[in-house]
Amino acid sequence: MTPARLVAVDALHLARVRKRYASEVIDELAGDLSPADRRLAVQLVMGCVRRRATLDALVKPFIRVPFHAVQPRVWDLLHLGAYQLALLSHIPKHAAVHETVELAAHVDSPQAKGFVNGVLRRVSELVLDEPADEPSADAVPVEERYRRLARPVLPDPGNDGAAYLAAAFSWPHWLADRWLDRHGWDECLRLGFWFNRPPPLWLRTNSRKTDRESYRLRLAAATIDAEPGEGPQSLKLLDSVPVGELPGYAEGDFAIQDVSAQAVAAALNPSPGMRVLDLCAAPGGKTTHLAELMDNRGAIVACDIERDRLATVESLAGRLGVSIIETVLLAENEPPPTGPFDAALVDVPCSNTGVLGRRPEVRWRLQPREFEHLIRLQTRLLIQAIERVRPGGAIVYSTCSIEPDENHGVVAAVRRGMPRLALEAERVAIPGRPGDGGYWARLRKPAL
Repeated sequence: MTPARLVAVDALHLARVRKRYASEVIDELAGDLSPADRRLAVQLVMGCVRRRATLDALVKPFIRVPFHAVQPRVWDLLHLGAYQLALLSHIPKHAAVHETVELAAHVDSPQAKGFVNGVLRRVSELVLDEPADEPSADAVPVEERYRRLARPVLPDPGNDGAAYLAAAFSWPHWLADRWLDRHGWDECLRLGFWFNRPPPLWLRTNSRKTDRESYRLRLAAATIDAEPGEGPQSLKLLDSVPVGELPGYAEGDFAIQDVSAQAVAAALNPSPGMRVLDLCAAPGGKTTHLAELMDNRGAIVACDIERDRLATVESLAGRLGVSIIETVLLAENEPPPTGPFDAALVDVPCSNTGVLGRRPEVRWRLQPREFEHLIRLQTRLLIQAIERVRPGGAIVYSTCSIEPDENHGVVAAVRRGMPRLALEAERVAIPGRPGDGGYWARLRKPAL
């Protein structure tokens, strides 16, 4: 068996039992792998998490025992094997089955090896090596196309479009219903393909240490291709390279930040010497961007309710060489510092529906009943930020959600209670065009 597959199945198990993000676990376990094995392990783990519902649809027709009787680790193996068989094109079928069956020896069950072998061989027969032209009950989405199945195992999109989206693209059914009503069939198909492929890696060059073109040329000298994005500091990597091995990492020449997220701090347009409140600061991408835009002059009060996550803000600030950030640990529901501040950034906790590709576990953890709680929290945080900004100061409210009720809905509700609060600008970032989905609005408090 390959080290990559062994690490992958261990990462799936540990992420589940420890209730952690798979990306964090795989980073810990894959440290000793070769670059090629590490890439494969990450691809397998994140693919199995993203496509869980699709993989269930492919394997369940061939399971002849009650589903609850199958051990969780055996489910991991079935998902791992089915992912390689159906959703990857570069792994031979015999290798996918053989390597996965060998991993079953690590499961505490004498029947596991034969069971996994039997199911995966049937899945191998189900998946055909021919393309399909359109979504159907016998066509599974793979990368940017469809792959033909030997028989229908998915819901018929003509009879139940939401059920097809949920199974074929691996969304919870309630979210498929919600998005089909809001976005329509064609856009849901586009979102399905976008959220199921590995997201691009965007860099934000550190304007205090370099500029985008100089750093792009430095990458090119190391035979790493990158292209400029919409923001003046943004670069999209076109090659797969571990972040820590990129030129200038230790020197703080760049931070990892999606191009859509880079627009948020820029929307606040902070100036050197300002005192800025960052109300939900961790993990620090937008906080450190503010510090760079302020040329490390002034003060940023960065608040959060988790000590470990605030530590990531401090660590990132140290690597990037910005020193004007003061972190403040708040107890849950504790009000932030009183101010007054010249400006405030409120990057609120949200549903994360704009970043399902980057945070695939969200699609399984988020429940529709959570929106009411999130919207109350978002509204409260925005009002607290407004109250702490001086007259005439700016407030930027932002999310990584594409749900209107978390975005313009919250801003509109707050403005109804504060009619003199001006909405100067707002933007909805659409997933895949070109980065993550999200929203920001810049508000201006009335001058005295």
